[in-house]
Amino acid sequence: MLWLAAAFLATALLYASVGFGGGSTYSALLALAGADYRILPLIALACNIVVVAGSSVRYGQARITPWRGALTLTALAAPAAFLGGLTPIGERSFLLLLGASLVLTGLTLLIPVRGTRAGEPTALARLMPIVAVPLGYLAGLVGIGGGIFLAPLLHLVRWRDARAIAASASLFILVNSLFGLAGQLLKGGTGRLEAAIAFGLPLMLAVAIGGQIGSLLAVRLLPKHWIRWLTAALTLWVGLRLLWGS
Repeated sequence: MLWLAAAFLATALLYASVGFGGGSTYSALLALAGADYRILPLIALACNIVVVAGSSVRYGQARITPWRGALTLTALAAPAAFLGGLTPIGERSFLLLLGASLVLTGLTLLIPVRGTRAGEPTALARLMPIVAVPLGYLAGLVGIGGGIFLAPLLHLVRWRDARAIAASASLFILVNSLFGLAGQLLKGGTGRLEAAIAFGLPLMLAVAIGGQIGSLLAVRLLPKHWIRWLTAALTLWVGLRLLWGS
């Protein structure tokens, strides 16, 4: 358990430093540790909430969050995240989908992020609310927030400036994680919840510490592009290892 808590802390530190929660990597680490796959989304989504709740509040207080656009994306995705949490899925399908999600996550982290100045949105920017729906469903199904997929797309279509996109992705992850967790709890019942709490409490403490370090200190110690590359490397390695074992 000690190595797993350390891995969760490092994951939270890296993901928080680039504005995300790390849910898919938490699930994969649990799978590699041999935990029951049925409790993986519960723990991963709870850890997501711990990591991004503080950043969502800070963005809101700083008046960075573009509330109208962010709430539109989130309101469309959240019901889909709830349905994803309710959807039954077999272990092999879950692990394959999780591994593929991790590989895609690592690749999205390698996409260059634009500067803080926003350009004119492209014609595809108006399609982002539609894209948010399947991302919400995936979030609830495998225990991710979905923001790590949404943010690169928002950058590509010049939806808003970089800070507004980061704030929107943080809110997206937080709300999707809450709704996905609610669906998972309804699907699994109290027995699965008790197992997740017993296994996951030390890990939630680890991500709380790592998330705070990541959001407050990590970007000052290393250039931000280095942190993104390290996060991408970790994510790709875990995802490929999970796919290989499946």
